[in-house]
Amino acid sequence: MTARTDDHEPPTKSDWRRRILAARRTLDPAVRAARAEALTRHALALAATTGGPVCAHLPIGTEPWSPAGVDALHRAGHEVLLPVVTAGPGPLDWARYDGPDSLVPGPIGLREPSGARRGPAAVADARLLLVPGLAADRAGVRLGRGAGHYDRTLPLVTPGVPIVIVLDDDELVDVLPAEEHDHPMSAALQPGAGHTLLGKKG
Repeated sequence: MTARTDDHEPPTKSDWRRRILAARRTLDPAVRAARAEALTRHALALAATTGGPVCAHLPIGTEPWSPAGVDALHRAGHEVLLPVVTAGPGPLDWARYDGPDSLVPGPIGLREPSGARRGPAAVADARLLLVPGLAADRAGVRLGRGAGHYDRTLPLVTPGVPIVIVLDDDELVDVLPAEEHDHPMSAALQPGAGHTLLGKKG
């Protein structure tokens, strides 16, 4: 995938976001569902090698993967922690996922577990992180939506723990614009390519 600009300047993060979000909106729902099933298979295989806890996320809208995939990790016996968006600019909080009935509406259209909050430091206990994003590049640069929640959270992850961005097949690109605060991904998880190591080896 490439992002184009009218003046031939290198595409900005905003350019990339517009391009990827537009592509996601036009994807056939049946194709999206099939790719979500493939991502679940890959996620289960990866989690089987790392153990838990697994910090994951509940995809919303046209994001790759599905809530059913998160539930599959839970049913496979993994302790799954989901993010809780807090008030203010701090890192994400975390709470345990105990099945679909444990979810309640959260901010910015998310659903979150209704159980006890474990605090931002809970991410340090994770053995695997499956994080959302719009794209990543081969060096491990992640493109998010710009809110900064994961930029403030990922520095708390224990060194060496895999940080894996969940993407569609055409969302792993050669180069993305990077900023100093961007935390590198160790791998990407895609429906067709499966688990691909990036610049930071986890």
